[in-house]
Amino acid sequence: MREPILLTPGPLTTSLKTKTAMLTDWGSWDRGFNDLTAGVCTDLLDIVHGAETHVCVPLQGSGTFAVEAAIGTLLPRHGKLLVLVNGAYGKRMARAVEVMGRQVAILESAEDQPSDPQQLAARLAQDPAITHVGIIHCETSTGILNPLAELADVVARMGRKLIIDSMSAFGALPIDARSLPFDALIASANKCLEGVPGMGFVIARKSALVESRGNSHSLSMDLHDQYVYMQKTGQWRFTPPTHVIAALRAALDQYHEEGGQPARLARYTANCNMLVEGLRRLELKPFLDPAVQAPIIVTFHAPAHPDYHFHSLYEAVREKGFVLYPGKLTQVETFRVGCIGAINEAEIGQAVAAIGEGLHQLGWL
Repeated sequence: MREPILLTPGPLTTSLKTKTAMLTDWGSWDRGFNDLTAGVCTDLLDIVHGAETHVCVPLQGSGTFAVEAAIGTLLPRHGKLLVLVNGAYGKRMARAVEVMGRQVAILESAEDQPSDPQQLAARLAQDPAITHVGIIHCETSTGILNPLAELADVVARMGRKLIIDSMSAFGALPIDARSLPFDALIASANKCLEGVPGMGFVIARKSALVESRGNSHSLSMDLHDQYVYMQKTGQWRFTPPTHVIAALRAALDQYHEEGGQPARLARYTANCNMLVEGLRRLELKPFLDPAVQAPIIVTFHAPAHPDYHFHSLYEAVREKGFVLYPGKLTQVETFRVGCIGAINEAEIGQAVAAIGEGLHQLGWL
């Protein structure tokens, strides 16, 4: 029997080539592994055309580790971060700043509304103490796409610095460091790059990173120290996730073979379109307006049945070989279905059929 298809935003279903890459053991000080790390970082920079102005700093751990590391390193201890919030991951970014004991403010919009550039400009004008702005590119709690270019333009025009959580967008949605001003862009191996969990990374403006010495609240999350040490030795400061790096190398090779960012976006968009149309036929309505829906993960309103419980739907669909994701909203009952991973329209069609069978089996359709 095949393993379940993960219709989740990461961890996600990976290819056999990516899995196979983890069968080799690597020494953390070995020249071959150091070359592997350097090559991965070069490729990640190239995806955003950032080699002239930015550097890539990898970090052990989840994407949230990398978010905390980026903020802790690049936000001065006397600085203030304004976080644009329209979901759980914006709230998590703000909470990380609070835990560090640094100044943070929130500009919040509804969960089904993208962050507003005009509201951002007004807030920045009101509060000159704000030095940095934090933005979630694609808010995974709903799948909403925030207008990154317009928001970045406001931040730059008003003399602030930008930190982007692009965890669920990097590699699929276009980002160009030559035209988009940012001090840090944060992502991880296990999202649109289709690697495995265990490594985040920060693409940081080199000048900002150099100036950040001594900012970090943490030894292990000090990106400046990590960067300087890697430049000097080619090695990670502390035990690296060797198998994760090897898997990401294989995933990046497949990314290039597929055609890079445009091809990855096209496949995910086709997946998303088929998913939405298929579940509409099952009377399941998307939470977001199509104009702000990213082709990464889709939030659906729960079936309008008094006995609905997500766990029951999850188990019914899981038995058929597909793993759904619970909703993350507090006001509306929802569930989520991912469009990303090493899957295409064939798997999406099977998933729609499995969800339909599950709904019939439970008597909700």
